[in-house]
Amino acid sequence: MLAVLLADGKLSVTEVPKPSPKYEEALIKLTTAGVCHSDVHLVKGEWGFRRATPFPIGHEGIGVVEELGPGTEKLVQKGDRVIMGLGGIGGGYWCGACEYCLSGRPRLCRQARPLSGTYAEYISVWAKALVRLPDQVSDNEVSLACGGLTAYSAVKKLIKFNVTPNKKVAIVGAAGGLGHYAVQIAKEFGYKIVGVDIGNERLEFVKALGADYAVDANEAPQFVMEKLGGVNASIVFTPRLAGFELGMGLLKRGGIFIGVGLPPISEGPISVMPLDMLGRDLLIMLSAVGTVQEMRELVQLAADGKVKTHISKIASLSEAAQVLEELDQGRYTGRAILKI
Repeated sequence: MLAVLLADGKLSVTEVPKPSPKYEEALIKLTTAGVCHSDVHLVKGEWGFRRATPFPIGHEGIGVVEELGPGTEKLVQKGDRVIMGLGGIGGGYWCGACEYCLSGRPRLCRQARPLSGTYAEYISVWAKALVRLPDQVSDNEVSLACGGLTAYSAVKKLIKFNVTPNKKVAIVGAAGGLGHYAVQIAKEFGYKIVGVDIGNERLEFVKALGADYAVDANEAPQFVMEKLGGVNASIVFTPRLAGFELGMGLLKRGGIFIGVGLPPISEGPISVMPLDMLGRDLLIMLSAVGTVQEMRELVQLAADGKVKTHISKIASLSEAAQVLEELDQGRYTGRAILKI
């Protein structure tokens, strides 16, 4: 069984032959798939492009290696329980030898291929993108494969750009599928967390995750600027331009903005004033997915009990379309997953 996007924009679960692993690939029998907001954007065509249909959906998965293709013997073994993904745009293949791969940015490799098709019983995956899972990490942690990794890689950039522990960091969209990971990770790294979201239920959830402050988005500008004097960095996970604008507005002079959520192109471009950027000396960047090594580090944090996936919905593969619709409506804190 495999869930595919059809030409009419609908999702269909259909019978397909079991794939065979090619060179350096491993065949994985999937047990769990994560539902990522990127899947919503792809199904709705909100990023301005559509893949050739039928297009397989899903890029977060945990499963067991069932069969090995040629050249994989030193990478994984039959029976290994593994997590895959590295984000849909980075988890299919990269060359390993170009300037981007060698500098730890394989997503930019010209030969990079996406991974897609984890809403399925089986998937054949490039074995170098797989990470073995210890017993302490359950199948329910499947969304570490993209949501967790993306949050982890974004938070790690703070250190790279000299935002040291104990500095104030705003996480916009803190109760969401990626944001709830970022709160836990940033807290573990020693930052003072200002979790920003909407509504009492979501703010209580953010507090429970360990945020030092949980602030409604409508009240955040006044609270952060007047009470805290601004934040040293903001990481924005909400896929709306309003979230980007809010994140930039919370920064103190010399602040760093990291955008992760990708708004639909229908919202248009973000507006920034060069003079304001110069006067406040802002650093603005976007961050997507991560690397295999970062995935290994994140898996170890999860095994140590430092990072946990909050699951609001567990559904079957046949319910995938409904789950995507509910996710688009903001019905979930944390994540939704599919049991295969």
